[in-house]
Amino acid sequence: MTRPLHGGNLAWAAMIAGCPESLITDFSASINPLGPPKSAIAAIQSHLSTIKHYPDPNYTQLRSVLAQEHDLSPDWILAGNGVAELLTWVGRDLAQKETTYILSPAFGDYSRALKAFSASVQLIPLDIDQGNWEITSSNLDQCGLLLNNPHNPTGHLFSQAQIFPYLDSFGLVVIDEAFMDFLPPQQQESLIEYVQDYPNLIILRSLTKFYSLPGLRIGYAIAHPDCLKRWQQWRDPWSINSLADVVAQTVIQDRDFQQLTWDWLLPARKTLFQNLVNISGLKPILGKANYLLVKTDLASSQLQEILLKQHQILIRDCLSFAELSDAYFRIAVRSPDENERLVKALSASL
Repeated sequence: MTRPLHGGNLAWAAMIAGCPESLITDFSASINPLGPPKSAIAAIQSHLSTIKHYPDPNYTQLRSVLAQEHDLSPDWILAGNGVAELLTWVGRDLAQKETTYILSPAFGDYSRALKAFSASVQLIPLDIDQGNWEITSSNLDQCGLLLNNPHNPTGHLFSQAQIFPYLDSFGLVVIDEAFMDFLPPQQQESLIEYVQDYPNLIILRSLTKFYSLPGLRIGYAIAHPDCLKRWQQWRDPWSINSLADVVAQTVIQDRDFQQLTWDWLLPARKTLFQNLVNISGLKPILGKANYLLVKTDLASSQLQEILLKQHQILIRDCLSFAELSDAYFRIAVRSPDENERLVKALSASL
């Protein structure tokens, strides 16, 4: 079995650790450890009979709920089979531009989506420690920009002020906000409210990470209706299964779970960060998402193997990020007990 390029591959981890998958504590995938919400489980149980029927191909009710959440018309919403599916259509649109600019390091699926349509790509270096970046090229009106906010894998949160100038200069701007909902509303830097002012702006949102539903595959895009109609013509019908449809409608309105997550994350991340700072050989970067990027004196692939074999703990190596390679690893913020277990394992391994 080859080394995975993405986090959360428990089959591979169990093979290395020599134990059942159920014994692996997974810090490699940035999934909310508090979920899935009880409301999601209840929605699945009460709608099992829907699997006998085809879903509504227009996902009318789901789009209506999401639109109400963001104070938009449903025409500005397109639900998808996770952000991964929507990135495919993003890649097809960006491939029509002269060049697509992406921050580096970048989420690996961006490369997959852009390469699928032979897009021309220009990497923009990101200051890993400070989160600064700059694009000085000319003729950007014929180009595209693809970035995520908060940034993966550093966790840096870009302000609206940092991004606004590029909305006026680029022909197409795509912002992947898959981790934005981990911030309380008053701390978010989302540009959703400006989509109607900028027809060249596309926002992507995930429901799988915050609500711990990666197996259901559900995300959505917010963009000009003309763009979304084009994507709808390109993709297969019924891209979202009926259970994911009803669960998405339910969790987006689960205020209790949302507040529970915000109350958990801030102190858990702060404590984990400080404990990592105190470990010799590690240098964590404090971001705003539910994960931490950590620089390590010991090669991350070697550290990953030690943690698996000796502690049944899986961390995310950064070999898939060429700019980071073996010098960094990424970890999700989990429960206080699990975070403490990770810190002890790291201290013992370094």
